[in-house]
Amino acid sequence: MSTRVGSILDRSGSLVFPGVYDTLSAKLAERAGFELAFVSGYAVSATAIGEPDVGLLTQSEVIDRARRICGSVGIPILVDADTGYGNPLNVVRTVRELIAAGAAGCFLEDQVWPKRCGHMRGKRVVPRGEYLAKIRAAVDAKGDADFFLVARTDAIADGGLDEALERAGAARGAGADATFVEAPRTREELLQVGRKAPRPTVANMVEQGRTPVLPRDELAVLGFQLILYPVSGLYAAARALETVYGHLRSEGTTAGAEDRLIAFERFNDLIGIDEKHALAERYASDS
Repeated sequence: MSTRVGSILDRSGSLVFPGVYDTLSAKLAERAGFELAFVSGYAVSATAIGEPDVGLLTQSEVIDRARRICGSVGIPILVDADTGYGNPLNVVRTVRELIAAGAAGCFLEDQVWPKRCGHMRGKRVVPRGEYLAKIRAAVDAKGDADFFLVARTDAIADGGLDEALERAGAARGAGADATFVEAPRTREELLQVGRKAPRPTVANMVEQGRTPVLPRDELAVLGFQLILYPVSGLYAAARALETVYGHLRSEGTTAGAEDRLIAFERFNDLIGIDEKHALAERYASDS
């Protein structure tokens, strides 16, 4: 069965899409014209519980955030499902819950739990057979649903590039819809992944992370179709808040910082105030 994400890729060839972490960031991504967005576990961990991405975020917290985000926008949303939060039975539950939440797909990785951000040190991966069992469980759980499964491996850090490529190929053979070799360290490693990983495959562009950040056209030539910027929005929002809060604290006013603030009417338009007013008037009492 074709999926929403697969159809977008068939039409676009290669696609740049952002990470989001709440309903507002998702609405802004949709307003910017993106056809797809990704719920970043790193960003949700930071914004939901104020903690780093080191396995502290729970399955229920991710699914709850995904449900709210998917319900707030019309574009398809991929969700970071980490390791599936346990064994293959947990993976089955995670995939089914994400489908019920309205997600268009998920990333499923092979790290040892507690996992950590793919661009942090100290990562370890589970044995290949254990990982592939989770991929098969996810494939069975999604069945004929419109759900795009991305098989992620962090094995470059714990086994090397060849092992990562072997895992990517095996995961695609087990039924995953796309592959994702996390954290290539050089342009040459990106080239090897783009050439050898089964397509479609993900390039994960983390600013100041382990992987060189390259333009879309160059990544497309290297062989990547899904070009993800998972934390750009989070970092931009954090920088904006840091700047305006610093100004307010030092000056005692936001005067002089107006160009750093979205306009009142524009923000209300973004969150749909006119539609709510119209709905309220529709049901207003005649008495």
